[in-house]
Amino acid sequence: MLSVEEVRKTFNAGTVNERIALDGVTFRLEEGDFITVVGGNGSGKSTTMNAIAGVFPIDSGSVRIDGRDITALPEYKRAAYLGRVFQDPMMGSAARMNIEENLALAYRKCRRRGLGWGVTKKERGKYRELLAQLDLGLEDRMTSRVGLLSGGQRQALTLLMATLNKPALLLLDEHTAALDPKTAGKVLALTEKIVTENKITTLMVTHNMHDALRYGNRVMMMRDGRAVFEAAGEEKARLKVADMLEMFEI
Repeated sequence: MLSVEEVRKTFNAGTVNERIALDGVTFRLEEGDFITVVGGNGSGKSTTMNAIAGVFPIDSGSVRIDGRDITALPEYKRAAYLGRVFQDPMMGSAARMNIEENLALAYRKCRRRGLGWGVTKKERGKYRELLAQLDLGLEDRMTSRVGLLSGGQRQALTLLMATLNKPALLLLDEHTAALDPKTAGKVLALTEKIVTENKITTLMVTHNMHDALRYGNRVMMMRDGRAVFEAAGEEKARLKVADMLEMFEI
């Protein structure tokens, strides 16, 4: 489903600030996989996600989704395949637009557009139903500006927007790191519910070892711009946080 092969990226090449960010990253995701990615600062986690999303061109290697080579596609063209939730709750939604307008933008992403009502009655009913499933009371605030929402509410909305059209691949870049523990737990539970019910192939970057082992069916560790360890199934189930921390010391 997702194939990342020998991806390399060096920033500021040939200068005193040269930094090898990705050094031959290679891994695959099958359809329906939910893989969590851990690693220290500068290990290449978010850079790998940005390479998949097309935020910058890679130096070499390839990225394929559903067998299609998207390595040379610009970021806006990859949007048809990807859903993404960022670490900052302020990203991923338009603060000055209301909730239903944000959902309408997400729903219309990559669709043909014509003349007509901004949000139809049928759409509004669909959005209300989806928001009610979040259990945050947002279904009764659909005309409220998104900028008035709390960080957790906004991140939950962004998650819903990112999965509204069931993307081929969902990218979660430390999407609970900026939230308090209670709110982060609620957003993670929502994440698991949405991903599992819709069988969305997901890549989740996190610094939290407990979350990395609790969620998903696979875990991968990165170091120095490379994928250095991976576990799935029973092997992942047997792993403890102490085991992961020990690997950091190797």
